[in-house]
Amino acid sequence: MPRGNLLAISDLHVAHPENRLVLEGLRPRTDDDWLLLAGDVGELAGDVQWALETLARRFARIVWAPGNHDLWTPPDDPVQLRGEARYRYLVSVCRQLGVTTPEDPYPVWHGPQGPVVVAPLFLLYDYTFRTGTARTKEEALAQAYDAGIVCTDEYLLHPAPYPTRDAWCRARVTETERRLAACDPELPTVLVNHFPLVREPTRILRHPEFAQWCGTARTADWHLRFRATTVVYGHLHIPRTTWYDGVRFEEVSVGYPREWRLRQHPRIEPKVILSN
Repeated sequence: MPRGNLLAISDLHVAHPENRLVLEGLRPRTDDDWLLLAGDVGELAGDVQWALETLARRFARIVWAPGNHDLWTPPDDPVQLRGEARYRYLVSVCRQLGVTTPEDPYPVWHGPQGPVVVAPLFLLYDYTFRTGTARTKEEALAQAYDAGIVCTDEYLLHPAPYPTRDAWCRARVTETERRLAACDPELPTVLVNHFPLVREPTRILRHPEFAQWCGTARTADWHLRFRATTVVYGHLHIPRTTWYDGVRFEEVSVGYPREWRLRQHPRIEPKVILSN
């Protein structure tokens, strides 16, 4: 039985030449290693496809959860699909490459620390991670615009056919909750999502107004309800290990070159989630 490692990385942002080199340098530790990609591979559909193709040739399995950047529709992208249609297009690309997506059956990783259900999630956000003084989404957005801290999603992440991104989020949460509840109750899980499932990791953001684009309060107990051994996420570009209710949360971002240079990593490599 294959007994490779379960590895994770996110926020590769391969539009940056330095990050493209980072991806080209990623290698498995064993022939049986799985790689969890927790979103924000790239902004252009062609870049996302190139990255997935490259990694799928090296790792025994790639598990992809989309990030907000993956779902942008930049004006210079030859693929001008928006919203749900763009997501479905990327899912079709993944399936051609044998990459596991949130639309596929959740695979089970077998190893000395397994078996575990590996569940890639696509949930988005609904503006409920608001600052303490904002009572509504509208107030939170007004504060963000006043502070000059506005996520580019407001311009490039289109929710069609849903009326808003938060409506799209609500639909995704409902469907994902149903699927997770149907999993084998005897097996623990590794939950892979671009955004943190709980609010707490956003407390250290330099600009608290940005937290509203970082998840949804509706998933606050999922790490307990769905038996998570580890929650893997990215988005914040603050790689670290934290624990909530005894569950390990791993932020596995690479981030932009200006960010990872400051961290002075001798090299950037995937985080070991479970080992052989």
